[in-house]
Amino acid sequence: MQTLAAGSKSARGRAGGFTLLELMVVVAVIAIATAGVSLSLRDSAQSALERDAQRLASLLETARAQARASGVPAQWRPTPKGFVFEGLPRSNLPTHWLAETTRASVLAPVLLGPEPLIGPQKVALSHAGRSVWVVTDGLRPFRVQNSPEPVSP
Repeated sequence: MQTLAAGSKSARGRAGGFTLLELMVVVAVIAIATAGVSLSLRDSAQSALERDAQRLASLLETARAQARASGVPAQWRPTPKGFVFEGLPRSNLPTHWLAETTRASVLAPVLLGPEPLIGPQKVALSHAGRSVWVVTDGLRPFRVQNSPEPVSP
């Protein structure tokens, strides 16, 4: 018959189960993985709005360059299902939003040229309760910002 002395190991070797250190390491790894996943997931509505805003800023700059190159007045205005560029000859620019629920609002059509300097322009875009603005001071290119007020570059 086997007897155990104080401080000696069991006859079978190591006792079953995990040590506290092993459990803490597993919990830490799970916490780091969860934090990484949650930080990498973005709000899809905000992402869609930002994509549409960046795209609109690029399209407005493209139309502005076309208006200057052709010497014709051009403007942009929203429509119920998208937007339209008016005055550009042979324009192949898109006329719809990437996200169907994106909406634009302006006080007046956005004037794009043909003059090199245009007045300050601003377009408010909204999607799922969020808003961003595509703005220019008339000299600099169109840019996306989170407020309607001009922000120094």
